[in-house]
Amino acid sequence: MKIAIFGIGYVGAVAAACLARDGHEVVAVDINQQKVDTLLARQSPIIEPGLDELIDTAVDGGMLRGTTSADEAIAACDMSFVCVGTPARPNGSLDTTYVERVCEDIGRALTKRTGFHSVVIRSTILPNTMDNVVVPRLEAASGMKAGEDFGIAYYPEFLREGSAIADYDNPGAIVFGKRDDRTLDRLMELHAQFAVKPHVLSLKAAEAIKYTNNAWHAMKISFANEIGLICKSLGVDSHDVMNVLTADTKLNISPAYLKPGYAFGGSCLPKDVKALRHRAGREDVDTPILDAILEANENQIRTAFRLATAPGLRRIGLIGLSFKPETDDLRYSPFVELAERLIGRGYRVRIYDPIVQPARLTGSNKAYLAEQLPHINEILLDDVSALVDDSDVVVIGNRKEAAPILDTLARRNIHVVDLVRVSGDERSHDNYQGLCW
Repeated sequence: MKIAIFGIGYVGAVAAACLARDGHEVVAVDINQQKVDTLLARQSPIIEPGLDELIDTAVDGGMLRGTTSADEAIAACDMSFVCVGTPARPNGSLDTTYVERVCEDIGRALTKRTGFHSVVIRSTILPNTMDNVVVPRLEAASGMKAGEDFGIAYYPEFLREGSAIADYDNPGAIVFGKRDDRTLDRLMELHAQFAVKPHVLSLKAAEAIKYTNNAWHAMKISFANEIGLICKSLGVDSHDVMNVLTADTKLNISPAYLKPGYAFGGSCLPKDVKALRHRAGREDVDTPILDAILEANENQIRTAFRLATAPGLRRIGLIGLSFKPETDDLRYSPFVELAERLIGRGYRVRIYDPIVQPARLTGSNKAYLAEQLPHINEILLDDVSALVDDSDVVVIGNRKEAAPILDTLARRNIHVVDLVRVSGDERSHDNYQGLCW
């Protein structure tokens, strides 16, 4: 199948590489020329384990190419996947500007080609956005009828940064929001290789499942963190408690998020909980649990700040800056927020993250670090040993990088605040403070 991918971010880049690997001809489209050039140079425009190799092979074999032209991509392909971002506005509402622009570009391009083309939205959008925003934009720009002259569907993604390729290859669920049979048939054919049987829903139900999933994941993280704080105050090992809770996979479903630790962040959970709250408010629906999720998440950041500053020492080092290890994503990172609060209170902060390095970053994350966080950019170190030498307190947010230096930290009597539980045997004592244990 010939497929166009609009948006070479986390979802788009992974989808493009995996589809090309599986034998489909893929055209990746992005308005950012740097991302396209990076792809054409056989490199991944984002940091994701294993993705560089997939892209290198796909571009070299002629199965994947990049362009900034929607016309070129639509003319060459039978199906488009729209994977652009849907960030949150300052008031928490969902910003669909990028989706709208791409739909207009695709709509205009459809007027220049013959044959049935299917437009599949993968961007995270609230229920009724397909019917009220996406379809009207496509129809107005093309002069055609969705579901008749061109195909339309919604296909939510469930990829986790840091394990996106594995999630793509072994999906827990596949969901298609259907409008027309031809597009559904193409999607079913495209996913025939997977053992998981797709769930076929209405457009609005498929939109809703993405938010339901992310709100559930966010709630699980905050619930585990709150239990962790209570357990610690009572002298109970919170991980022992949660290990038993998650052993019941029939009722408690999954242990993936139920590990007491630091606040959640990233491009999905914070903005999706906010967007769902905002939309519910417009419908006069109270959301006490969603409100509490964000307050509980903020409480983890406040607790981490309190533990880091409790020793009364001014030199504080942070190991980890992106919202989780093995990714360069700084969006809504609770580690960035912690660093900002420490700097704002006058602490001397140094940061080490093996991936968030100016020389390694590309695209929006590089620009974000340089333009929005120049004060953070200036205190990044490229060696964890240098951070240890320059710190009286070390805050751990990256388990892999901190594990080899725990003995060194203890030997030097450096105060440690562990937000990720580097070792399952450690409990708060002396100069070591676990966030929830």
